[in-house]
Amino acid sequence: MKLSCLQENLSRGLGIVGRAVATRSTLPITQNILLATEQSRLKLAATNLEMATTCWIGAKVEQDGAITIPARLLIDFVNSLPNDLIEITLPTNSHTLELKSGRFQAHINGIDAEDFPPIPKISDGMTTNIEAAALREGTTQVVFAAATEESRPVLTGINAEFEGEQLDLAAADGFRLAVHKMTLVSPVDQKTTVIIPARSLNELNRLLGDQEEPVEIITNQQKSQILFRLKNAELVSQLIQGSFPNYSQVIPQSYSTRAVVDINEFLRVIKMSSIFARDASGIVRLVITPGAELTPGKITVSAQAEEIGGNVGEIDALADGEEAKIAFNVKYLSDVLSVLHQAQVALEVTTPSSPGVIRPIGVDNYVHVIMPMFVQW
Repeated sequence: MKLSCLQENLSRGLGIVGRAVATRSTLPITQNILLATEQSRLKLAATNLEMATTCWIGAKVEQDGAITIPARLLIDFVNSLPNDLIEITLPTNSHTLELKSGRFQAHINGIDAEDFPPIPKISDGMTTNIEAAALREGTTQVVFAAATEESRPVLTGINAEFEGEQLDLAAADGFRLAVHKMTLVSPVDQKTTVIIPARSLNELNRLLGDQEEPVEIITNQQKSQILFRLKNAELVSQLIQGSFPNYSQVIPQSYSTRAVVDINEFLRVIKMSSIFARDASGIVRLVITPGAELTPGKITVSAQAEEIGGNVGEIDALADGEEAKIAFNVKYLSDVLSVLHQAQVALEVTTPSSPGVIRPIGVDNYVHVIMPMFVQW
């Protein structure tokens, strides 16, 4: 193998695939990155056997070849080089890759590319396309609500339901639920529901950074794997097997109190209370007071840590219904408010022991449900 490419491009490519490298594995080669020439470009690939990322970068290829190289070593060395041309050479019948850039050079021992786990080819199931910006917004607004503990594996994933021209993403961890609906560029022939690991969607979100073209999504017929095809990269992920809970039953259909507030003000007062709430089991109390004829409504936010102290903050709100009290985990509130980019948000509550609902104002494609915390008032 003999080729040359820019340090900047190689560094970016290694950054894309590097996150899919296995950190701890019984299969040592999964801690390597595959370098191979393909159609006059350099292909980089990495896998941890649950997820595989591939990307292609521009290169001047003089001789074809392939090798796998320890990821951490390769990434660190390439990142330390100046932004210049890198010459990459793999002598015939050798497993030692030679890198040269200006007055700097290195040789790194690798493992035969034949031993690298094959990256699945997916082409026989559901196929659709979606705008990159819509997919980026949808994943950002649900992925944080997935469970991180493995006790119920289905909750560590995002339930993705493709039907007609619509894709619904839902995540829940037993304490909160996030649902985002978006429109597909190309409709699907039949309804398809899969559970995508949250880790894979987090990684996809990183790859979507500057993508402008629509993203192609393909599942295999067995619904065991999914492929996301971007402009110069692909991500293949295993899917989680099992049934996602029927989340529509969790979303309250009515409320007794509704308050519309400025998101930035709400987030500021929540973060202020979090300073005290972290020493009080994360509990933050909300009191919604509807306005009278001449006085605006308000939400009073407070946190009280017995040994340290407490705080109280007030923000204006367009509140209707009865006065209401409810307590939440402060992290759950700040998590959802941090991913919304609308100007205002509505908080809907019924009783102190019923779930609270957050909906951004101006769009009807997102809903977030948070279970309350039980406190003495």
